[in-house]
Amino acid sequence: MSVAFYRESLPVLIDVASKVPAHVRAEFGALRADQLNWKPDLDKWSVGQCFDHLIVSNGEYFPIFDRVLQGQKTTNTIWESLPILPRLWGQMLIKSVSPDGARKQKAPKIFTPTTSAVDPGIITRFVDQQDRVVNYLNTITAVDADKIIITSPVARVITYSLLDACRVIVAHEQRHILQATRVTQLPGFPK
Repeated sequence: MSVAFYRESLPVLIDVASKVPAHVRAEFGALRADQLNWKPDLDKWSVGQCFDHLIVSNGEYFPIFDRVLQGQKTTNTIWESLPILPRLWGQMLIKSVSPDGARKQKAPKIFTPTTSAVDPGIITRFVDQQDRVVNYLNTITAVDADKIIITSPVARVITYSLLDACRVIVAHEQRHILQATRVTQLPGFPK
């Protein structure tokens, strides 16, 4: 399914995110430790690192979602109050993390995956976390996610709507699941 993440509604995002666990289990669930940790090059990520990165980056949004959903986010910071900027940041970020994003990017330091061996339980941990992601997305339908402005877990000057944060998460997952698939198709991948 081709999705223009920068303009998708929450129900579409929920649909895409809900399909991730079955897809990931089917494609990566039976991989051995040597397959999960195989890297085509020293500066490239393994399948396991792709999923570790998603677990880390998704997890950084959970405290933000909790604050919003518990009604603890009642005021905006100065950066969140600036007109137009959150929309621009959101669109730029969504496009940059989407699966069809043209440019390769270095992950922000707080989202960098482990450099040591990833254990085979990484796929189960990701699938379990994905259930939590879907639950958050479903719960967020109860608020006006396009009107609530949040601050990025990466930098305090980067702000975007809660809806754009949901778009970022789902698009970003699709990008790295595709990356993990590509790793398994490379010559030299352990059989």
